[in-house]
Amino acid sequence: MNVVIIGLGAIGRMIVDGVAGDESPVRLAGVAVRPARAEEARAELVSEIAVFTSPEEIVAARPDMVVECAGQAALRQYGEALLSSGLDLMVVATGALADGDYRARLLAAAEKGGARLHVPAGATAGLDGLGALKAGGLDKVTYVSTKPSHAWKGTPAEQAFDLENLSESTVIYEGRAEAAALDYPQNANLAATIALAGAGFDNTFVRLVADPHAVTNCGRIEAEGKFGHMIMEMRGQPMASNPKTSAVTALSLIYALNKETSRFVI
Repeated sequence: MNVVIIGLGAIGRMIVDGVAGDESPVRLAGVAVRPARAEEARAELVSEIAVFTSPEEIVAARPDMVVECAGQAALRQYGEALLSSGLDLMVVATGALADGDYRARLLAAAEKGGARLHVPAGATAGLDGLGALKAGGLDKVTYVSTKPSHAWKGTPAEQAFDLENLSESTVIYEGRAEAAALDYPQNANLAATIALAGAGFDNTFVRLVADPHAVTNCGRIEAEGKFGHMIMEMRGQPMASNPKTSAVTALSLIYALNKETSRFVI
């Protein structure tokens, strides 16, 4: 399967390494970056991997799958053009899907092109359980994301709290999933993923926590439905180059890509 990734940050580099080697069923055909980074990317990557700087260049290459791992702005730049051209798209920046109008445009583009929009698990687990409970009647989902205080720098929390001098675990946001995903685009994409997989944005409640003593990024899901009650907790090591996200995110993408090629699917 030929794959193009959008973005060559912490997640993108881990995917490049994860699909390298002749034994991998996934072939990395190209990487899309901002024009200003194109020469740097060409110097960093092997010659067999093309470097793209526009949606049109990716469409011309006709990969089997495109993986966005560059943030909500990149998804908005590339998403509709790729889907409407018939290219399947897997997204990390699922927080953009909390915007109902934009989500509808992406789905319309996918319908036009006969393509599929893939939402991977990312830095969580249990989406299959949420889907099962949803089918049976899911009432409410609560998602709690706890990260080290410094991981919330550059977010609205930095304006409201003295993150560098917190002495105890502090709730920096509490409310519905839609606002969490849109207001914290680098930290709370999972709020949207969980809402989409389960009870929807109106019935998914989010608590974001800055903890000066935390050493992992912890996500906890609690779901209640007619046919059961689910609690799931994932503690992922933050990426050294980007503490806002967990290495599990990249591993999830590699797993999802490999599953697309497998004859035995679990």
